[in-house]
Amino acid sequence: MRSLCLLILTIVSSVTLARSAFDQDGMFPETPNEKVTPGDICDLTKMFRYPEKIAYCERNVSKERKAAIFRTYDTELGFHTLELNRSDFKIDHYIPLCMGGSNDDENLWPQHKIIYEQTDPIEPVLCELMASGQMLQAKAIDIIRQVKRNPEESAKVLRDLEGMMRK
Repeated sequence: MRSLCLLILTIVSSVTLARSAFDQDGMFPETPNEKVTPGDICDLTKMFRYPEKIAYCERNVSKERKAAIFRTYDTELGFHTLELNRSDFKIDHYIPLCMGGSNDDENLWPQHKIIYEQTDPIEPVLCELMASGQMLQAKAIDIIRQVKRNPEESAKVLRDLEGMMRK
């Protein structure tokens, strides 16, 4: 048990050190910029999901639009994502598609793997809670916004959500 705790502490420390090195350089955004990426929900669809009948947009973001999102974050906000390894990023839907998020630019941002490795595990849990009728869309969106604004809180939020699923 003690060796497992030490391993976990080592991993967390490594991620924190790697993350802080990038933080100091300001190379990539840790969170979506609320002015450029305030989040947006799907409103042009014929497909609905969950007991709440949430509009669902299928994934549809071209390579050109993804490149434009990177350029916007670099030129307008001063990041340097285009100087980094593209495979370390994804274009993230701030409000995930499974929660009713849109494919519009207002819902897309360049998310580094240090961040999405923390936040991505929460999305399917929230969507499962929505699918089972245990959580409404508004609450799920509030939680995912909180997590994407504060990725360091992801592990705690995930534990809380998994506790909800067991009930």
